[in-house]
Formats: sequence, structure tokens, C-alpha cells
Amino acid sequence: MKPWLKWLLRIQLLLLGLGAGAVLAGLIAYCISDRANGSLVSSGVKHHYLLYVPESYDPSKPATLVISIHGFSQWPAHQSALTGWNDLADEYGFIVVHPSGTGFPKRWYTRGPAGSETDPALDVAFISDLIDKLESEYNIDPARIYVNGLSNGGGMSVLLGCELSERIAAIGSVAGAYTSPWSECRSARPVPAIVFHGTADPIVPYLGGPSHDPGFDLPSIPEWVAGLADHNGCAAALVELSTSGEVSGVRYEGCGQDAEVVFYTIASGGHSWPGGGYLPEFLVGHTTRDIDATRTMWEFFQKHPLEGE
Repeated sequence: MKPWLKWLLRIQLLLLGLGAGAVLAGLIAYCISDRANGSLVSSGVKHHYLLYVPESYDPSKPATLVISIHGFSQWPAHQSALTGWNDLADEYGFIVVHPSGTGFPKRWYTRGPAGSETDPALDVAFISDLIDKLESEYNIDPARIYVNGLSNGGGMSVLLGCELSERIAAIGSVAGAYTSPWSECRSARPVPAIVFHGTADPIVPYLGGPSHDPGFDLPSIPEWVAGLADHNGCAAALVELSTSGEVSGVRYEGCGQDAEVVFYTIASGGHSWPGGGYLPEFLVGHTTRDIDATRTMWEFFQKHPLEGE
């Protein structure tokens, strides 16, 4: 990460930690979000995104598309720096896009009244239109379109899995903020999912509790993941994964259409991307180095193309 970007990130997160500075923090994010290099109009609104096409991309071969979504009050370049998806793209030749949220500060609307400015359908339509645009410009493999995100972006990734299951092959979420019960998920097919969450997350509590949105509670993450497995028709029995330092995991198998669910718990982990870029510990908690969430997601995604494409 470039030094000036790191210092702006530090200032922003400090202001967010002070609560009353959230608006100013959003202004900083807004000012540097112009690093986005693409735009499109969806539902009458101009949206932006940051696209990365590696030199290893071969237009004669269908390429995987990875969509990685930033969190609340963040921006595409920040998500790129945190996750390192571009480095893997160089290695494997796939395309990465980091879409930008809307509002001030920037966010993704995963809940809100139908027909309003906060209607989640608007953000879903934007991502669908973005996929259409990239498919018209590049040789995208329709069987290998994946989405992942952090925090509010993790919640958006889950919503996309519900609303665009005919296009999204699999999803990944880190420290996700989940705002809707599984009974509201309208997926046409079960979508494979990989989830990461820290037990000491100060923003999205591992065991659930009140959110910053008055009157709304976030779910217990283990219970939410169990609901996801049930939604995907998985068997009740869990397979314990090998423990690595601070990281333990379980796999739900026997799922409908092989839509397995993998859940990694980071002991004492904070609101951060495991193995990822800089975030100040005094604000978001501990970032583990015992697992690389990006590479682990990629390995999971490769096993789960969209069947029938």
C-alpha cells in the first residue's frame, strides 16, 4: 500500500473510532475513491468500479471473474489493498473488479423499503449490470463468476448469492454483517459459501448483538452459518477441519447440488481480513496471519463452478 494511502486510512479509521468523526471519515474515503477506473449507469444512477485485468489474461480463453466488495465507509482501492486479489490474478490470469458503493459514507444497502433509495434491489441491479458490461468487454467464463466482501460487503455478497444465484457460482464473506434471515433468501439454487469471522470482532460481534442501526440486532455467527447450511440442504453432521494456530474450521457436507459451506473461526480475531493488509489493531482488533483468506477463498472457488454453464 502506498504511504499516502496508508496514512489516509489511518486517519479515517481513527475518526470512525471516535464515532462523531464518521462523516469526516466518509469524506476522506469519498475523496480518494476516484481511483476507480470504470463507471456505468444502473437504474438511472452512475456507479463506479475499480477493474484489474492482469497481463496474464488471455482473451482467447474464458476467464474467471472475481468481484470483491468493500465494507461500510470504505472504497474499492482500500478493498484491493486489504485483500491482495490482484496478486492472485497475476498468478492465475483471472479478472478482478472492486465495485463502489453509494451514499455518504459509501455503503451497500442490504436492507431497506422496496422502491426507496435504500432498496437493496438497486445495488443488486448494479452488480448484475456490471457483470453484463464486463462480459461484453472481456471473455468472461459464465460458470466462474465469484463474489466476496468484508463486513457490509460480506453481507452484500450473501445478498447477491440469494438474488443472483443463477449467475454467481460461489460466495465468500469475511467479518460479514448479515441483515436478513435465511427465510428471505430467494436463491434459485443453493450457492457454495466460505465464511471467516473472528471471536473478538468489535464491529460485528461473533455471538451477535445490537448493530449501529437502532432497533436492529446482528445474528450469532455460528447460528447464522448453521442456517446457511440448512438453507443449502447440508447434512447435519459437521466435518472438523485441521486447526492451524488461531484458526479452526468446519465443513458442512452432503449439501444440495454440492453447495458445501465452510466456516473458519479465528480465535481472538478482529474485524479484519485474515492474512490481509494493514488495519490498526486498536480499532479493529487482531489480524491473524495463520490463514490467508484470499488464497483460501480462491481454492474454494476453483472447486465450485456454476453447473450447467
